[in-house]
Amino acid sequence: TFDYFLSCPPTMSDIYESAANSLGLFSSPCLTKVELMLTCKGISDRDALSKPDPCVILKMQSHGQWMEVDRTEVIRSCVNPTYSKVFTLDFYFEEVQRLRFELYDINNSSHNGLKEADFLGSVECTLGQIISQRKLSKALLRPGGTVGKAIITITAEELTGNDDYIELSFSARKLDDKDFFSKSDPFLEIYRLNDDATLQLVYRTETVMNNLNPVWKTFKVSLNSLCSGDHERKLQCTVWDWDSNGKHDYIGEFEATFKEMRGAIDGRQVQWPCMNPKYKVKKKNYKNSGIVILNQCKVIKMHSFLDYIMGGCQIQFTVAIDFTASNGDPRNSCSLHYIHPYQPNEYLKALVAVGEICQDYDSDKMFPAFGFGAQIPPDYKVSHDFAVNFNEDNPECAGIQGVVEAYQACLPKLQLYGPTNIAPIIQKVANSASQEVHTKEAMQYFILLILTDGVITDMADTREAIVQASHLPMSVIIVGIGNADFSDMQMLDGDDGILRSPKGEPVLRDIVQFVPFRNFKHASPAALAKSVLAEVPNQVVDYYNSKGIKPKVPSEYQSSRQFGP
Repeated sequence: TFDYFLSCPPTMSDIYESAANSLGLFSSPCLTKVELMLTCKGISDRDALSKPDPCVILKMQSHGQWMEVDRTEVIRSCVNPTYSKVFTLDFYFEEVQRLRFELYDINNSSHNGLKEADFLGSVECTLGQIISQRKLSKALLRPGGTVGKAIITITAEELTGNDDYIELSFSARKLDDKDFFSKSDPFLEIYRLNDDATLQLVYRTETVMNNLNPVWKTFKVSLNSLCSGDHERKLQCTVWDWDSNGKHDYIGEFEATFKEMRGAIDGRQVQWPCMNPKYKVKKKNYKNSGIVILNQCKVIKMHSFLDYIMGGCQIQFTVAIDFTASNGDPRNSCSLHYIHPYQPNEYLKALVAVGEICQDYDSDKMFPAFGFGAQIPPDYKVSHDFAVNFNEDNPECAGIQGVVEAYQACLPKLQLYGPTNIAPIIQKVANSASQEVHTKEAMQYFILLILTDGVITDMADTREAIVQASHLPMSVIIVGIGNADFSDMQMLDGDDGILRSPKGEPVLRDIVQFVPFRNFKHASPAALAKSVLAEVPNQVVDYYNSKGIKPKVPSEYQSSRQFGP
């Protein structure tokens, strides 16, 4: 009978061992951030009357599909572009991360759509290959698989120790006029001098049209990208007059260092004469081709996930379990809620695999556990946010073991029903997270794990709830249990595009991760950990950085302290 199975349920060690075997989440992958810089040479002209306007789209393979990660800017009328866009990726040593760089000629003025763009070809490689060589050059494979003459060069740099960002505001005055019928259209390029004497483009400003006294938009670059952490590394800064044919006119240049730039603090300015060496030789009374002014240099400290955790931030882990009738009668061995004496079901495996990691970041290890989609005692009305322990005043369970026990104990008391509505539980956790916003401190970050066997029926309300939750210290992980078709659930995960509410409001941050449990059964530990929890540390950091909230204490901690599994 069902009572027999409850009398001898699998132990916590049985569940944990089974979860380890199927999910492989005991070992957390070693995470390093890597910056990728791109250049292309020899892009063929598809249009005989004009040069291409090239843009590179970076894609990463996930579950056999290519997902867009980011894209470069469009450089007009250029066959040998050097992109200022820097791709920042998480590198996992234990995982093969397949990358695809697709080159397009953007025909229209919009950079968002590719419908009118010409696909010029692509290059595929792994992130490990780029890192091992540091600079990888490959010939472009044209449509049809033939090798083209164009070469894409990808340069990699590890982002460690110098992950602070620098905010710079440049302007200029009295620049040379290079145009006959109008004033110059100036833009500024900053290059870093590498150890091998080569120059690496760090940033290219926008073009200010018809102006000899331009004020360029404030921009941010990482300290690593700017000078590799070397404050005295030489930076070559060049001012150009933009031309639509891509043959930009040289105005002048100057050398600087980050040490010099730091003088532009607290309202002070730093100035450099913009020099044209040819004019300096030819013209006797030549002084300069204008003055470039740094109006502001601001160092933005980028705190890490561990900075916040060691500063006292607690991870508040909440689980929500699907008790709709589509799971099947728990007394039947075919049910997704069936309690086998030796083999935990998928709900227990997913719960333990994720929960055991999250509990390391919660000091009291008390976890709220809720259910949805069932008729509950005493009146057996349908509820979508009931406490699994049936204590609405205190839904918390003692540790993951307590959640497991409450789950097993509630099954014979419920009537599985429906529909599959998850918006109420998201809103319930969001209400708790909203209390944290008023503290202005990094004290609690909320993670909601939703375990469900089918596509949700309140998609519009769920989208609205997620958009509102994206403003809060909160992340949502949805694990699909069983063999249902979860294709419609992918829209909740911002990886395929920006999630919007029914009214069109976009999410402020990507806070949802959806994964079908069946994809985990035969995957490697590194890929599984990335699928389930690897995005959470960045989501925590992104939230607090976006709010300007610093860790409560300085990031000084002993290496002997261990976090995570």
